[in-house]
Amino acid sequence: DLAAGAGQCRAAHRLPGIKPRRVVLARCGDGSPAQARKAVQAAWGLLKSGQPKTLLVLAGGASGAAVAAAVQALADAAYVYTATKSQAKPCSLHKVTLAVADAGAVRSAFDRGVAVAHGVELAKEWANRPGNHATPSLLAEAARRLAKQPRVSVEVLGPKDVAKLGMGAFLAVAQGSEEPLRFIVLKYQGASKSSAPVVLVGKGITFDTGGISIKPAPEMDEMKFDMGGAASVLGTFAALAELQPAINVIGLVPSCENMPDGRAVKPGDVVTSMSGQTIEVLNTDAEGRLILCDALTYAERFKPRALIDIATLTGACVIALGAVRSGLFSNHEDLAAALLDAGQAALDPTWRMPLDDDYAEGLKSNFADMGNVGGRPAGAVTAAKFLQKFVGEHRWAHLDIAGVAWKGGAAKGATGRPVPLLVQYLLDEAGRQALVPAGQERGSKTVRAPKRAKAEPRTAKR
Repeated sequence: DLAAGAGQCRAAHRLPGIKPRRVVLARCGDGSPAQARKAVQAAWGLLKSGQPKTLLVLAGGASGAAVAAAVQALADAAYVYTATKSQAKPCSLHKVTLAVADAGAVRSAFDRGVAVAHGVELAKEWANRPGNHATPSLLAEAARRLAKQPRVSVEVLGPKDVAKLGMGAFLAVAQGSEEPLRFIVLKYQGASKSSAPVVLVGKGITFDTGGISIKPAPEMDEMKFDMGGAASVLGTFAALAELQPAINVIGLVPSCENMPDGRAVKPGDVVTSMSGQTIEVLNTDAEGRLILCDALTYAERFKPRALIDIATLTGACVIALGAVRSGLFSNHEDLAAALLDAGQAALDPTWRMPLDDDYAEGLKSNFADMGNVGGRPAGAVTAAKFLQKFVGEHRWAHLDIAGVAWKGGAAKGATGRPVPLLVQYLLDEAGRQALVPAGQERGSKTVRAPKRAKAEPRTAKR
């Protein structure tokens, strides 16, 4: 009676000689990670109404990648948002046992799956919270809690600090809100201090009204998700703290609200970025690139081996790619290839988008070095071209996650993407870094190959 095809399921109750009250058989197709994920999601769909407390997953000879996919799929499907509900019931599931033919062979993949699941859950939790429960100050507190983990530290800058740095574009966006901005600097030190870090920059607009260029009322509530990039940086650091890879990572989160009060930046205003370049603000609803450009300039002080920004940046990217793939822009072929491969491996795929110089023509301004928008055609590309003006010669990639960071409609909620992609990329990069000959590390002036930092005690969390 079990139909063919991955994800096809049948449930049985009170089978003779079987202790569990309910058993679900699910087809896993060829056993690939994508089909294992589909099978687990379908099986949980048949079980969740009974609110099971314990679950045994018989995975047999599943590969490590399939095991990690199964763990993440189950955690994702079982997630329940409760933070602002007075009578919400949390997920009933307390314990999951995964039975495999050879536990030792898949242990590292299992641990990776658990860590990514924790990171995704943290990202979903903060992105799901309403704007008044996820202010810039509250995001900073979440970062401070992460800094209690081994090898993680944090610095939080306020409005005065940002003003001293000359972040005029960031300040311009924040000036229309009573909520003070926060610039969060997270550091994960997994390798030697001389090893150049990967820098992640996450857009942290905790609520986006559009400012003076105000958005339409329908679905404006979903603009609480406009800090999905920031949430993904927090989630990635949560996973790093568990996995402890031998790599250095910096997380930068410029965070503020975009509000339309009497002090708000106006269309036609010209602001000066930290880089010294001036920007004519033609549309105040193109605010994400204004806070990101100053953060990208700030990132230069770390001499990064790679610089990646993550942002729910444009509706144009949603139209181009929908909710399946993130838009990937990069000025470096190797970095783009590494992110594409990581996305495929993590089941969190991207699609390479163009960066031709001709697309920057629309950003020209009669009154500043550039405008902050370039018209409707190719809007995702012109947004990326704007950001590219602030990265110099660094190996840089931009992930436009506007289509994948949340779901609308009846399933409204954050997805936690692209935490799986970012964690996979960083783990891959740690492996590549370990193979680099002494003195040849990309993006830095080190003369020695990086060494793994001394192990620190880990706290059990599972």
